[in-house]
Amino acid sequence: MKAIILAAGRGTRLNKYTEDLPKGMLNFAGKTIIERQIDILRKNNINDIIIVKGYKEEKIKYPNINYYVNNNYATTNMVESLMCAKEEFNDNIIIAYSDVIYSSQLLQKVINSNAEISVAVDNNWKEYWKLRYGTSEYDLESLEIKNNHIIQLGKPLNSSIGLDYRYIGLLKFSNEGMKKVLDIYFSKKENNSDWSQSGKDFKNGYMTDLLDELIQNNQTVSPVIHSGEWLEFDTNEDYEIYLKKIETREIDLKDFD
Repeated sequence: MKAIILAAGRGTRLNKYTEDLPKGMLNFAGKTIIERQIDILRKNNINDIIIVKGYKEEKIKYPNINYYVNNNYATTNMVESLMCAKEEFNDNIIIAYSDVIYSSQLLQKVINSNAEISVAVDNNWKEYWKLRYGTSEYDLESLEIKNNHIIQLGKPLNSSIGLDYRYIGLLKFSNEGMKKVLDIYFSKKENNSDWSQSGKDFKNGYMTDLLDELIQNNQTVSPVIHSGEWLEFDTNEDYEIYLKKIETREIDLKDFD
């Protein structure tokens, strides 16, 4: 099994701390976010690790890692960054966003999933949102599960009523699942089709666009349900709040070691 960390983006909403750094290189309590991911992956016997770099790519330097560079990081998004490493698509693959840290327990659930396409989701996200934002009524995206299949995700919402799950940014594709991903990707590329879920042009597809496209093509996208144990570093305020919550012990760093 391999892991691909998508670390090409600039992360402008963290620029108070990352003006000259990719946001995955943000130092959080003694380790960068990427370093924490590498440590957790290796702790769980995933040693074949790939990082897709872009913005300030020279800043990401870890030994025994395979690197790819998305030179078009400023004009593309997650799907194109993933495809920069497509020559690695010959095994089961964990995919992680570089601005997320997660527990070993959550990662183990994803690793152990037998589904072709596995997506980690949080069923206790409202508690995390209250810790993060003081409310669960902010930055809402759909995620609907029926018969243990994800049937819809990634659409902006105005209310959290009935919203029981949150997308995390941690996935796994089996070898067969990745073949289905490539079929969808190259079909859309050939036609230069916009992504139907977000309306973004082809080169700016989000990972949720790709997952939605798989769902619309009758592919099974399976949730890996977990309660909490992840943090997303999206804004300056996220970082500052998390540091305060460590001091008050509302966040336990042991969850991420």
